[in-house]
Amino acid sequence: MLPAAHRLRRRDEFSAAFRGARAGTRRLVVHFSPAGEPVDGADASTAPAHPLRVGFVVSKAVGGSVVRHRVQRRLRHLAAAALPGLPPGGLLVVRALPAAADATSAELGSDLDRGLRRLGLGTPRPAAQRPGTS
Repeated sequence: MLPAAHRLRRRDEFSAAFRGARAGTRRLVVHFSPAGEPVDGADASTAPAHPLRVGFVVSKAVGGSVVRHRVQRRLRHLAAAALPGLPPGGLLVVRALPAAADATSAELGSDLDRGLRRLGLGTPRPAAQRPGTS
């Protein structure tokens, strides 16, 4: 579970993350806006520092509610495990594509690592350290 301080909740935070860099894979698109960019019109020098915050977008194109919630739970678990290696202060949004509906946790973890690596956000974890792999 993601701690409350690490969750994106407001529309303007999601919009700010979408305006940043993005990297896509077969099952996911990862959007990232670095620290220092004001979210709600505040000056970056006076804005309070915050930890990296993560949000998820899983549309109806992925599947019915059961499938969407399963995909989101898996992504939330994978993102929580990746938090220690990510830079503080940024906004990260993980958007699931329809192919994510049939993916295993290991495949989603691999795609998340690949997207983060393409954005220059840390090094990938070995497969043995990824949640959902044996």
